[in-house]
Amino acid sequence: MSIPRQRGLTEQAATAAIDQACRMLRLPTIRSQFPELAETAGREQMSYLGFLSELLLAECDDRARRRSERRIKAAGFPRDKSLRNFDFDANPNIDPAMVHTLAKCEWIKKGLPLCLIGDSGTGKSHLLIALGTEAAMAGHRVKYVLATKLVNELVEAADEKQLTKTIARYGRVDLLCIDELGYMELDRRGAELLFQVLTEREEKNSVAIASNESFSGWTKTFTDPRLCAAIVDRLTFGGNIIETGTDSYRLATTRAQAERAAI
Repeated sequence: MSIPRQRGLTEQAATAAIDQACRMLRLPTIRSQFPELAETAGREQMSYLGFLSELLLAECDDRARRRSERRIKAAGFPRDKSLRNFDFDANPNIDPAMVHTLAKCEWIKKGLPLCLIGDSGTGKSHLLIALGTEAAMAGHRVKYVLATKLVNELVEAADEKQLTKTIARYGRVDLLCIDELGYMELDRRGAELLFQVLTEREEKNSVAIASNESFSGWTKTFTDPRLCAAIVDRLTFGGNIIETGTDSYRLATTRAQAERAAI
């Protein structure tokens, strides 16, 4: 389908032609914003090139935003968490400079791991999701999953002869975020399947984990000492470790609210 072209269009006809062209070319941002941008261009006496650049940049910015939103949605985060909303003052164990350096995602480009270790309520899951979100916004493919859910999925895939395909799917994402590692004991089969995922990603794509157990306590989750040592090695070699401590931020916040209410 072509659009009839003629000189001397009325403003109404020109607007209709632009709208139709934007639909055909799939330029929804230009279609929605060109009347306002045209008015601004006229008021500020922009050149034709200046006006055209404003239109195209608006379309590019909006496409980048929509791509980020799709990547964040595909990651499967259970809730929205951002670094902007993280209260660094509430947990002095966490170095803000280190976290903001990680948010630049250079470690992901290098395929390095990240471990967030600390008790419940100390902010490790918040940081895991927030850094995963930053990675998605930077253009990386990200997947978030609970450790037990991942292991259950791997066991089911193995039973259905789909293990290779499942491991490959988890191997393709740039950053795999595994939350709540260490909350439950894994049998040998589950631990070995998880190890296969980690091995598939080793030194190629990044893994970030959040765990309530220090590495010395991982033998409760991975009961085979040799397998436990191998998994710790995969998750720490060349990577970053953030220890969020033992003082629950959530508990402290609840107590402070209760004290304020009692006054």
